[in-house]
Amino acid sequence: MTNHTQPAAPTGEAKITLRTAGELAEALPYLLGFRPDDSLVLVALHRGRFGGRVRVGIPDRPEDWASVAQQMASCLIGECERRDGRPDSVVAFLCQDPAAAGAGSGRQVMERLRPLAQLLRTACGDLDVPVTEALCLSDGRYWSYCCPRSECCPPEGHAIDTEGTSVMAATAAYAGIQVRESVQEVRMRLAPLETALVAEQTRALDAAAMDLVPRIIGGVPREEVEADTLDLAHRVLRRLAEAPQDAQPLEADRKDDELMAHDEAAVVILGLQDRITRDRAAEWMEGDEARAALRLWRALARRCVGPYEEYAAAPLSLAGWVAWSLGDTVEADQALEMALTVDPTYVFARLLNEARAEGADPEVVRRCLRGGPAGDEDAEPVEQGKKGGGPLLPPRGSAVDPGMSRAARGLEAALRRRGERGIGAGTRPGGRSGARPPRRATGRRRVGRQRTRREG
Repeated sequence: MTNHTQPAAPTGEAKITLRTAGELAEALPYLLGFRPDDSLVLVALHRGRFGGRVRVGIPDRPEDWASVAQQMASCLIGECERRDGRPDSVVAFLCQDPAAAGAGSGRQVMERLRPLAQLLRTACGDLDVPVTEALCLSDGRYWSYCCPRSECCPPEGHAIDTEGTSVMAATAAYAGIQVRESVQEVRMRLAPLETALVAEQTRALDAAAMDLVPRIIGGVPREEVEADTLDLAHRVLRRLAEAPQDAQPLEADRKDDELMAHDEAAVVILGLQDRITRDRAAEWMEGDEARAALRLWRALARRCVGPYEEYAAAPLSLAGWVAWSLGDTVEADQALEMALTVDPTYVFARLLNEARAEGADPEVVRRCLRGGPAGDEDAEPVEQGKKGGGPLLPPRGSAVDPGMSRAARGLEAALRRRGERGIGAGTRPGGRSGARPPRRATGRRRVGRQRTRREG
């Protein structure tokens, strides 16, 4: 049915030939780095080798399917043309569990998504790139939308090998490729807490805001606030680094949460709203320090609760940046998407998102951040605002770079090397051919409040 060869490791030392639809279905989690549970995925093929890929969540409304199919096809093929040339063909995957689809079985999911599969095939065909295989993956089984032979593709579908004993699984394990259970697992590690700790953390954030704003209004130098924030953040980071980490991600996060007090989290969260401070924190991006920093940014993002959810744009962007710097593009993409969900105007997240979509080299940004403290960045007058009748909030981005922040300069340099657009454009909402089209918004509705900053 198919015959595709793909390097199993970045070095290309190990190669696997995929000859059947079943082998393609089994390979998908290794291509993405997680097990897609509610996803449309298009993967380009160049001379039988996997190339670019795009993924979006499956829209709930069938009336949205046509536009999403067109955007995905345009996004994938346009980006492939820019990087590697027009692909020879495309493989489509439609992944959804029966519970998410409100269906009773995987076969019902397959039938429900059949029109969407056809729309994807038509959209790619309109751009003169055929879809050579379209698979539905549901309830541990797969079906082909392209094979009409019942002896090859029976109505009940085929079971997907999940035992981890196949050649694909063995080669991936040898190459060090790790597969997460799902995108939701990644997002849960970054989402605001929904426990009894929320009320106490909110009170701590209120108290930190009431302490910080008078200090700034009273003339405390911005550099002093920066030094206090980074000193506390680094002490917490070292505390996390010295603690053993549980192998189970969610249990590891719970233990990390226990290592950071509510008032510590509040002070660092508020301090990171200054973008010069945030850029200094972004320097913790390599080696063991980066791994501990990623744990810290996740923990801080989880502490941005209640009316402070929008403040998560800073730690989420830092988590996305450090994950990207460490080579984890799955978590990087999810963290940046979540940052842009809570604050679509946050410049640092938009630039990171753009650079990721353009396939930029993170080393360009790392070199810029290694350059030391930013230069002559002057502070602007403090903006004041209230949180729904609550205490004054500190100014987010109270120090304004006369040009752009150091991290932004590095990101612009990375984008310029790609020969593409400047810093003002992000990929969401999309109007470009990039690596990822816009997705529907996910997560909880954020609590509104008066904005107290200019830009991220």
